[in-house]
Amino acid sequence: MLKNVLDVYEVLDNPEVTGEDVAGLFSTAEVETVTEQKSTDFVSIEFGSGSPTLGIVGQLGGIGAEERTGLVSDAEGALTALACALQLEKVPVEGRVIVTTHICPRAPIIPHDLVDFMGSPLTVGTMMEHLLDERMDAVLSVDTTRGNRIINYRGFALSPTVKEGWILRVSEDLLDIQERVTGRHPVVFPITMQDITPYSSEVYHLNAIMQPCTKTKAPVVGVGITSEVVVPGCATGANQLLDVEAAARFCVEVAKEYTRGACSFYSAEEFEKLKKIYGTMDHLQQAFNIQN
Repeated sequence: MLKNVLDVYEVLDNPEVTGEDVAGLFSTAEVETVTEQKSTDFVSIEFGSGSPTLGIVGQLGGIGAEERTGLVSDAEGALTALACALQLEKVPVEGRVIVTTHICPRAPIIPHDLVDFMGSPLTVGTMMEHLLDERMDAVLSVDTTRGNRIINYRGFALSPTVKEGWILRVSEDLLDIQERVTGRHPVVFPITMQDITPYSSEVYHLNAIMQPCTKTKAPVVGVGITSEVVVPGCATGANQLLDVEAAARFCVEVAKEYTRGACSFYSAEEFEKLKKIYGTMDHLQQAFNIQN
């Protein structure tokens, strides 16, 4: 897996890199360029067929920042997903795995507390429409998650499962896989109700790692690549390739287990019970702008 990470890193660490350059790493990959005020190249690689289908989303603003030289910390969502995809070309899965990310070497920087974030070349809603596939039965959203003070751990951490506006219990199956991949105790990062609302709500978000849950009914789990200290997403020279390698190995193991029916993201029975008692929470997935 480390060789996969290094191979992808060499391709991405180029200020002129395109989605077609990345697609050249794979036997089959689809590339789509989408433009709003700026543009980016969406890359999708599919493995296997049928169901269940796992989505692995490399979530990020950009792999490079305007007025910065080099790969930024935020690039690791794409780096992890693509390294994972290289391994999946060699590993047969019983169902289907769809890996998506996007390639933008010059994304904007936006102000944020505690540190500046990487912005997106498109609106977050548009990004999600192109990163998610309606065939995905469950989603791993991989994103650099270092620009905060609430996760003081270097490596990768998991979020609780989120489905249709509900923050559910942490998946024991995913914790088992995290333990055996890292050889350490599992680590879970906290999320709040704000984090699972669309960015258009204009409330504080930890980062965009949970944004896929606003555009799908599938259960979503965040895989955050974390650090002991606060690191801006737009920082260069901050990539921890061994942490990326571990996160990519985790995603591959989840892909193998989930597609053969040996890993669950949530309890369907308990989810239906919650809805029966308390009602639906899917209104939290709706885009909503407050006009002053």
